Amino acid sequence: MHVLLMLLAAVGTCLGLLVATATSTSPAQLDTPSILPTLRRQKRDWIWNQMHIDEEKNTSLPHYVGKIKSSVNRKNAKYLLKGESADKIFRVKEDTGDVFAFERLDREKISEYQLVALVVDKNTNKDLESPSSFTIKVHDVNDNWPVFTHRFFNASVPEMSAVGTSVIRLTAVDADDPTVADHTSVMYQVLKGDKYFDIDKTGHIFTTNKNLDRETQARYEVVVEARDAQGLHGESGTATVLITLQDINDNFPIFSQTKYTFAVPEDIRVGSPLGSLFVEDPDEPQNRMTKYSIVQGEYRDTFTIETDPTRNEGIIKPMKPLDYERIQQYSFTIEATDPTINLRYPSGSSARNTARVIINITDVDEPPTFQQPFYHFQLRENLKKPLIGSVLAVDPDAARRSIGYSIRRTSDKGQFFRITRKGNIYNEKELDREIYPWYNLTVEAKELDSSETPTGKESIVQVYIEVLDENDNAPEFAQPYNPKVCENAAQGKLVVQISATDKDIMPRYMRFKFSLSTEDSNFTLTDNHDNTANITVKYGQFDRERTKVHHLPVLISDNGRPSLTSTNTLAVTVCKCNEHGEFTFCEEVAYQVGVSIQALVAIFLCILTITVITLLIFLRRRLRKQARAHGKSVPEIHEQLVTYDEEGGGEMDTTSYDVSVLNSVRHGGAKPPRPGLDTRPSIYAQAQKPPRRTPPTVHRGPGDMAAVIEVKKDEADHDGGGPPYDTLHIYGYEGSESIAESLSSLGTDSSDSDVDYDFLSDWGPRFKMLAELYGSDPQEELEY
Repeated sequence: MHVLLMLLAAVGTCLGLLVATATSTSPAQLDTPSILPTLRRQKRDWIWNQMHIDEEKNTSLPHYVGKIKSSVNRKNAKYLLKGESADKIFRVKEDTGDVFAFERLDREKISEYQLVALVVDKNTNKDLESPSSFTIKVHDVNDNWPVFTHRFFNASVPEMSAVGTSVIRLTAVDADDPTVADHTSVMYQVLKGDKYFDIDKTGHIFTTNKNLDRETQARYEVVVEARDAQGLHGESGTATVLITLQDINDNFPIFSQTKYTFAVPEDIRVGSPLGSLFVEDPDEPQNRMTKYSIVQGEYRDTFTIETDPTRNEGIIKPMKPLDYERIQQYSFTIEATDPTINLRYPSGSSARNTARVIINITDVDEPPTFQQPFYHFQLRENLKKPLIGSVLAVDPDAARRSIGYSIRRTSDKGQFFRITRKGNIYNEKELDREIYPWYNLTVEAKELDSSETPTGKESIVQVYIEVLDENDNAPEFAQPYNPKVCENAAQGKLVVQISATDKDIMPRYMRFKFSLSTEDSNFTLTDNHDNTANITVKYGQFDRERTKVHHLPVLISDNGRPSLTSTNTLAVTVCKCNEHGEFTFCEEVAYQVGVSIQALVAIFLCILTITVITLLIFLRRRLRKQARAHGKSVPEIHEQLVTYDEEGGGEMDTTSYDVSVLNSVRHGGAKPPRPGLDTRPSIYAQAQKPPRRTPPTVHRGPGDMAAVIEVKKDEADHDGGGPPYDTLHIYGYEGSESIAESLSSLGTDSSDSDVDYDFLSDWGPRFKMLAELYGSDPQEELEY
């Protein structure tokens, strides 16, 4: 084909030269003067061959492209080229018009070039002809091989797919001219992996083996080559396809062990997991649908196996309580299968896989168990201490320990019931159904050891006690009635219709009987025998001036066993009425308010309590006033004076009191006036020091101590029944090593004494009062 094109180009060039030669002689002939008078316009045309050039020529540059020629045949004519590629890629000989290419051309880059041909005067560069555009086309040469769009492809196909299943389509592109036959034709071939896959002429890869098992080989690498029709190929003409097999659920689960053994305590909760079963399934997690089951007839009602979807495990759970004392071991067969597997896929394992499970029950010290989940007893109201019923709990363990019973205080807040050691329930108080018709008790059963001590194991049960009704409530009015009647009411006038009710249970056959307790009234009662009664006027014409309100006692009886009767008072008000029988004026009925004996007792106790508290407060204030009458600071005893059970150690005993405190006020304070005998407080056993009310900077005088000693002396003088008690010290032993000797009054019966107390005057201001009391005569004391 290439040679043929070259021959055609050569023939075209020769024809062009012949035409140019023929036309070049005519202008010379037309230039003679003889023909100048006959002016004829001659058409001038560009003359050149259609230009083509092959790409990638192997000959040396420049390459001849073609020749441009104009009908202007002048010696001074010059050919030029203009355009983007002029003088760069293409050049023309100015005198001959031959066009040459000075570069090797690539059609896949530029398939044609647009140029402009000009013929100008050599001297003036003026156009001798109008410029003309022409095209240089580059002929395609099969110099490119097919190239894949990518070097690597990823694809997937389900495992065990049928032969011919399409996997992926590949595309290779040839850059040559598609208009030239066989230049862009692509042929595909599998270089690697042709045992399992193949490719057709359109680039589709398909399976050639139906036994592609993901569990055997999950990925395949397929290398594909692309060639053109002439077999041209290169490195970029190959592509690698990574084919991954998609998993399908085509494998049955297989137990990882043939026997599973578990140890479970008997107190395991129902529904709690006690163990896990494991299987091996080569499929991917999303295709593992293992179902575990117990072989029919072997403890299927005792245990169940649930599947954990995330881990594909079988979790064994008990469906009922386990008892070591009854069954110590469970042994059964389990099987695992996958119901979602499509059986048309061949599988190397069995559809059902079995294993053996052994569950050993371990003994646990269990709490007592009641024989019933709850108890329901009935008791008639108003009965005291009958046997209501019995509960029974036993120790389920082999030890069979004794059981102790009790009632939770929270369930029997009124303490109406008690329970014995044998579980018998009694009521301590009479029950009233109208107050509480039901009692819900919580009974505890505690396990006891041999010493009757609770072991800490206990259980509870609910006991429901229903209080049965007794006819212990008399009937009464169904509602409060306020009947009115006109003073001029006619005989037989209906005043009111009454009905009754009963706090007891009212069965359908309950009937009430109505009657008046006295017939001495202007009213008549008619029993309607439907638990209602009519009150009508008996004679008519009431005297309102004499009686404004008539109290009518009504007897109501029921038909219970025993029959009960009550008297209910109906207050009928006599009113003034107009001629139409409408009430115009009625007296307000004054209802009697009754107070029960219990209310009166409660009121009396409250009043008595308030009275006693008031009296105690009054006496306390009076005693304080009497104590303050002896001096401003009679209660303010020296802070070291407390009650002792034995005498101190004299002046050498510095732990009981501080002598420096006594010496600190030797020269301070004035002697207060001596209280009179009529203002002395009552005898008391112990002096108490209240908080000081004066600022701590103020020094107290010796009058406080004098008053206290005077009071205590008077107590000692008039107490003949035993040894006197000093408020400051209870002396059981006189101190020693004291120059003042004893200050106790235990050895004196009266104010007269043979002891000379004049030496007390030398002790300073603190003992000045003692010197005056014991060293002066009585007459001076009274004047003081």
